[in-house]
Amino acid sequence: MQLGLIGLGRMGQIVVDRTLAAGHEVVAFDLDDDAVATAADAGADPADSLTDFVDQLGSDKRIWLMVPAGEAVDVTLEELEDHLDGDDVVVDGGNSYFEDSVRRAESCPAAYLDCGTSGGPAGAELGFSLMVGGPQWAYDELEPVFDAVATGPDGHERMGPSGSGHYVKMIHNGVEYALMQAYGEGFELLHEGRFDLDLENVASVWNNGAVIRSWLLELCEEAFREEGTDLGTVADRIEGGSTGTWTVQEGLEQEVPLPLIYTALSERFGSRADDGRFSRRLANRLRYGFGRHEVPRRE
Repeated sequence: MQLGLIGLGRMGQIVVDRTLAAGHEVVAFDLDDDAVATAADAGADPADSLTDFVDQLGSDKRIWLMVPAGEAVDVTLEELEDHLDGDDVVVDGGNSYFEDSVRRAESCPAAYLDCGTSGGPAGAELGFSLMVGGPQWAYDELEPVFDAVATGPDGHERMGPSGSGHYVKMIHNGVEYALMQAYGEGFELLHEGRFDLDLENVASVWNNGAVIRSWLLELCEEAFREEGTDLGTVADRIEGGSTGTWTVQEGLEQEVPLPLIYTALSERFGSRADDGRFSRRLANRLRYGFGRHEVPRRE
């Protein structure tokens, strides 16, 4: 299969690499020439403009967008619009708001798949978890690429109609917020509690057979190993918050109580006003662990 990929940041490059490794062809485009060159070095066919990009694709275009959520998606779709028809498929693999995805699906000339993507840079080796919304035929058509980009056939699924993929990913991120908060609070109590504990050892033991073992807990172990039990210079500041905010808003609209997710979101916002909570400092470092986000540090 030939796949056109627009957006060659960290996640986009992983999509390129995994798609090529599975034996598919990739046409790659980005506004950053260096990013295009990196994709070309990996074996992709480089495009030096959007016109060149669509010219290199076949009559039935299969395009994956990995651009920042929001205006960048709309601008890219507008530039592609005259080159698309009902036999083409566009995948939005970014963190778009699900209602934006519904709107885009209704206006896009091509079949539109909203693809919630989880796994972060670790997906370079393991593959992503993909939550896809949109027409069944379009999902079936892209299934070979989804198999390549995900952890395999079990790593992706069609969630339902347009918007459902990004809806599921939004709530996934809300759950992620709550889990990070729970680990942060538990380790804060251990850190401030009755015993002088090596928290790397605690996390290691918990990761071997305990009920609460998980990848996030493995990242806690990594954080304590690399930063020390007191987390060294890691600051009490947790960035991010858009998907958690959307999740809480949806809970309010559906009258579903989300006290844990709401509290975790509140902690993120509160972390930007003061500097003292250990749990927030751990959540800050965990974001580096799974997403390689920059770690704000104390002076």
